[in-house]
Amino acid sequence: MKDKTYRVIQWATGKVGTIALRHFIQNPNFELAGVLVTDANKAGKDAGEIAGTPPTGILATDDPAAILATPADCVHFAPAHQDIEMVCRLLRSGKNVVSALGPFYPTERCRAEVEAIKAACREGGTSFHGSGIHPGFAGDILPLTLIRIMERVDHIHIYEVVDQLANPSNYIEIMGFGRDCQELLASPSRQPEAPYFFAQSMALVAESLGRTIDDLTTKLEVASAKEDIPYPSGLVKAGTVAGQHYEWTGWSLGKPLITYHFFWKMGDQNLSENWECGETGYRIVIEGNPPMELRIPEPKTTEGNVRYISLWTAMAGVNAIRSVCEAPPGFVSHRELGVVGPRGLLRPASEPELRAVCSPELQP
Repeated sequence: MKDKTYRVIQWATGKVGTIALRHFIQNPNFELAGVLVTDANKAGKDAGEIAGTPPTGILATDDPAAILATPADCVHFAPAHQDIEMVCRLLRSGKNVVSALGPFYPTERCRAEVEAIKAACREGGTSFHGSGIHPGFAGDILPLTLIRIMERVDHIHIYEVVDQLANPSNYIEIMGFGRDCQELLASPSRQPEAPYFFAQSMALVAESLGRTIDDLTTKLEVASAKEDIPYPSGLVKAGTVAGQHYEWTGWSLGKPLITYHFFWKMGDQNLSENWECGETGYRIVIEGNPPMELRIPEPKTTEGNVRYISLWTAMAGVNAIRSVCEAPPGFVSHRELGVVGPRGLLRPASEPELRAVCSPELQP
C-alpha cells in the first residue's frame, strides 16, 4: 500500500528551518504547501532557492495570514523565538503543529501555555507536539529507551558537549563567551527560566518512572581563555569566559534522580580548566542495575557540511510529523506519541547537497 503524502508548511527558514524545508522538498512522502519567512528579503523567492534545491513552484511569503489560509496537514514551526499565540492560531486553522521550541511536556511552569494549546487543538481538531534534540530527545527518549532493559535505576546523567569554536554560532555571544568570568558567574547569560525549560524532559522521565521532580538545583562553573581565541565573527580575549559548565539536577524524594550536564566551550587547547567532559555530542549514563551508557558523538561529516546539531534538531520534529498527524487531537508528548515510524528516509543521497544559504537567525 502506498504511503500517505502529507501537505506541510515550513514556518521560518533559519538553520533548522532550512534543513527541514529541504527535506520536505526531497522526501516523496511530503508535499510542500507553503513557506513563511521572517526575512523580507526572502519573500517571493522560490522555496528551492532558499533550500538549495531545484525550483518547486512554491513561493515564500512573510504574510502570516497567507499561511493561515493555506490548507495543510502540518506546520513545522521553527522561528527564533516561540510564539504560543501564533501556534494556537495555526492549530485553530485546522493544521497540526510540530515545534522545536516546545512546550514538550506539561509542568506547572508551562501549564498556561499547554492549556492554551489544548484549547486550540479542541477547536481546530488538531494536535501539537514539541520536538528537538535537547529538550525533546537526548534527555527523555534516550534514557527511557535504555531504562526499558534495566532492573533498577538510581541516577540518570545526560551530558551535552558543544564545541563552539569548531561549530561557530550566534550562541557564542548569546551565552556570554568573552564576558568577565566573575560577572558571568554573578549574572549568567543563560536565562533564569532555562533550567525549567529543560525540566519538562526531566518531568517526563520521572513521571514515566512513577515519580515527580520535587526540586531543581543548578550549578555553574566557567573556564577562562589562556590566550586570545579568534572565531569568524569576533574574539574571545585572554582571561575572559571561554568555557561554561552548567549542571541542573532534578530531585525526587530527597535524592538526585536526573542531572543534566552542559559543557559549552571554545575548543580544548586554550581553556584554564580541563573538565574531561568527553567528546562533542551527547552521552547518557544511568547508575543502577545494570549500569548503562550510550554515546552519540558529533558526526565527522554531514552532507553539505551542515552543522550536525541543527540537523538533529530539525529531523527530530520532521520525522514525527506523520505520527502527530495521525494522533488524536490534543497536546501530544512523547508518552502519547510512542514510537514513531518516519517514511521516505530510505532513498538515495541527493545532489546538490545543502548549500551555505542558511540564515543565522535560528540556531539550535
